[in-house]
Amino acid sequence: MITLASDFGSPYPAAMRGVLLRRTDARLVDVAHDFPRQDVRAAAFWLREVLPWFPPAVHLAVVDPGVGTDRAALVVRAGEHALVGPDNGLLLPAARRIAAESPASPSPSADETGDDADGGDDPDDAVEVFAYAYDNPDSATFHGRDVFAPAAAEVHEAGVGALETLSAATPAAEFVDLAFPEPTVREDDATGRALAVDGEVLVVDDFGNAITNVPGEVVRGRDAVVVNGERVPVGESFASVDAGERLVTVGSHGSVECDVNRGRGDEAFGLAPGDAVDIELGR
Repeated sequence: MITLASDFGSPYPAAMRGVLLRRTDARLVDVAHDFPRQDVRAAAFWLREVLPWFPPAVHLAVVDPGVGTDRAALVVRAGEHALVGPDNGLLLPAARRIAAESPASPSPSADETGDDADGGDDPDDAVEVFAYAYDNPDSATFHGRDVFAPAAAEVHEAGVGALETLSAATPAAEFVDLAFPEPTVREDDATGRALAVDGEVLVVDDFGNAITNVPGEVVRGRDAVVVNGERVPVGESFASVDAGERLVTVGSHGSVECDVNRGRGDEAFGLAPGDAVDIELGR
């Protein structure tokens, strides 16, 4: 299986599929081609949340503002998966999440903090990064078709466990990393009890839900919190409040969201990716 993800919209992904179909009989599965344009961090977030749910596969992902420059191409091995794409940090969060999964676990189960699901060994130890050499692609602006699709086909045909046998793949001494910002917890000096969390909006989904980096355990069991100075109810589901009302909830990814039941949380809270979110928990 080869999955495809990009910010290309249409019709560019069809060209990548065409290249793959000429080189491999692998099953092709489209993840998404409407990631925010040239937003590497947003795409990395969604790849981290989606790809671990797949069975072993080669994942072709291209969000590439540096296309045509001297940035490298990478193949990243994480367990029985391989990820192929540009060297701009896009692949690493997903690779680490995949590597953190226990082989005995049938599905991903990241905890509320977004930390490694098994809580054990460092997933970096199970992530292997290879530089993929390429020469004179047909286009300087479409490496998804001319570099990454051929690379994904080659990796699939060779097998994820045989990357060392590929002449174009060599262990990468250096590569661009990407890590999501961590929230800051403010505690009571006397008791050590958490009073507030300073977080950040990581992404806004198509429903307008503003997804933060604040772990869900911070708000679970509370009736309400104060978000950027305004009191907001905490609900287990969108229907915990009336239609059009704001709420804070914990999304399927385990992080705090600022939402509106049947509306757009980003607009109601005045939030966009990268904005600060101050959540006061009360005493």
